[in-house]
Amino acid sequence: MKKSLLLYPIIVGTLICFIGLTLHIGKDWHNDTKSNLLNQSSDQAPFNQQHISDPSPYQIIADQLLIQLNSPFVILLLQILTILIISKLFGFIIIKLGQPSVIGEMIAGIFLGPSLIGYYFPEIFNFLFPKNSFSNLQFLSQVGLVFFMFIIGMELDFEKLKSKAKNALLISHVSIFFPFLLGICMSFILFKEFAPTDVNFTSFALFMGISISITAFPILARILHERKLTKTPLGDLAITCAAIDDVTAWCILAAVIAIVRSSGLESALFTFTVSILFFMIMFYLIRPWIKKMNSRKNSDHNHNKYSVIVVFIILIFSASFTEIIGIHAFFGAFVAGTIMPHHLNIKTLHLEKLEDVSTLVLLPIFFAFTGLRTQINLLNDGHLWITCGWIILVAVIGKFGGSTLISKITGHPWKIALSIGALMNTRGLMELIVLNIGYDLGILSPTLFTIMVIMALFTTMMTGPLLNLINYVIAKKSLL
Repeated sequence: MKKSLLLYPIIVGTLICFIGLTLHIGKDWHNDTKSNLLNQSSDQAPFNQQHISDPSPYQIIADQLLIQLNSPFVILLLQILTILIISKLFGFIIIKLGQPSVIGEMIAGIFLGPSLIGYYFPEIFNFLFPKNSFSNLQFLSQVGLVFFMFIIGMELDFEKLKSKAKNALLISHVSIFFPFLLGICMSFILFKEFAPTDVNFTSFALFMGISISITAFPILARILHERKLTKTPLGDLAITCAAIDDVTAWCILAAVIAIVRSSGLESALFTFTVSILFFMIMFYLIRPWIKKMNSRKNSDHNHNKYSVIVVFIILIFSASFTEIIGIHAFFGAFVAGTIMPHHLNIKTLHLEKLEDVSTLVLLPIFFAFTGLRTQINLLNDGHLWITCGWIILVAVIGKFGGSTLISKITGHPWKIALSIGALMNTRGLMELIVLNIGYDLGILSPTLFTIMVIMALFTTMMTGPLLNLINYVIAKKSLL
């Protein structure tokens, strides 16, 4: 030990000295070569050429730092850092107010966008979010949503849905198709003022219908968990209704996107046919193969690693395929999640790994990107705020009213029926996904996109207070 301590400074010090000597020789050789070249060039230079002084070392360092600070990669890292800090800050505040943390992340996205930071601090906004950086954020948010939809698919257990679907199927489908009808009717009023010039009425009306009828399954599940209602009859019914609602809504949205993107009837039929074949292959060929592959009781590390690689390949292939055929990568990721067997170790191996990365890092980027598109200052007229108000009213009547009424008709007591209505009215993240798809396809104008984002926020935030009000009124009535 002592010998090593003695040899270390001698050997390492000697090597450092030789390195310094070599660099010194190289420097002298370089300076001699450079001076010869400068002498040759000065002989050929004009007589009146002025001597330009070299910049100071501090100026060189400052210029270099400025160049590095404005590089696309550094800007992206600063954007991610800012988004994560602001999202967690707003999430913490909103939890204290009794709302799910995802509401805080949605508000944080609007806060970072042109509506607030961009309006009051344009220099900071333009530095952090230059227009040429939006594509990088969009790609990251898309990757996050692909992972998130895969997680949502994995959390759906079709075996459980089958056993509970009889009671929930009618409630769920009425809670979709009634607001969908209201959204289409609403389009007759909105189309002339808010639809882009190159969008036809059918595409606009279908997107308004799906925008009004969506339910946020993850937020609903989180609300039930926070209120300890998961194992109650209300929780079971609400989760089943929301799950069926999600599956149905995504299928409708896939059909709507296929119609919007198709150039004619033949193109739409091709997309539908290929989509059906894709779903059949995933459920009847890939799913049994995954089940067989993981049925071996093998806890070997290499086997688990192989399983993770295979699942990721299926996820990326499925998302890529649905994007190529003209529906959306989200649907492919969702389908890939639904075919993963629940009783094997697939969920344990993948869900926690993906969920942390998706929900904690990538989803806040999606909310921020949505906020960058939301321009509340576009609603600069009283008429637009009135329009926003009655759109929110129609959305609440469609989901809350429709779900409550059909729940009561099917024999549930008022407390259950009203609570189901309040929970199904939750839109949240799923609504933002639909709105961003509509915006990307050019169906929603910036003004209507902003109005619909406000509607999504309002209807999601009202869920908790509405449940509290229902419990209070029913409890007070029972006491009387």
